[in-house]
Amino acid sequence: MNILSEIELDALTEVFNVGAGRAAQSLSEIVGDGVRLSVPSIEILKSNEVNAKVLTLSHSRFATVSQFFTGPFDAEAVLLFTEDHALEIVRDMMGSQMSLEDLAEFEQEAMCELGNIILNACMSAMSDMLGIVLSSSLPSYLVSSPDDISERLVADSNDDAYVLVLHIDLMIEKRHTQGHLIFLLSSTSLNQLVTHIQRYLDSIP
Repeated sequence: MNILSEIELDALTEVFNVGAGRAAQSLSEIVGDGVRLSVPSIEILKSNEVNAKVLTLSHSRFATVSQFFTGPFDAEAVLLFTEDHALEIVRDMMGSQMSLEDLAEFEQEAMCELGNIILNACMSAMSDMLGIVLSSSLPSYLVSSPDDISERLVADSNDDAYVLVLHIDLMIEKRHTQGHLIFLLSSTSLNQLVTHIQRYLDSIP
């Protein structure tokens, strides 16, 4: 769906690329190791077009962290990782030799912290580069199946809502974890985002 022009899409990709860099630096300090987030690829879809196949959700269960952002436009941001990789990330964050089973009790708190770092890094980069102010809610954590996630995206939106999907790779040490960042925006919010991107592009000499 061509909501954004190619140059606007490039600008938005760069915004999230800066955010990914900030998130990687923060995560590296927490886990005590090198962290790299790949350059995001972006898709914008109508909410009723979203399904597990589109999100390439091939695993049975996913750890999701979500936050609401309000400002010149409103959005719900959702970070997804496979459940087993989420526990591995928690172990890295805890710096512990405990088994994955023992770490499960720390999963919610640690994943909320992880989501808070990544989501806020991306949104703060957007705020800085577009010259806007966004406020965020506290993160919430849920383990869901791919169908649950797809159904939730449709249920949480409305007929004129869009879903902005970012595909990223998260690498910690020798781990390779594919994650997804999903942003739910109404048609009005998406149009407001486009307006701010256009202003940002106009400000570049």
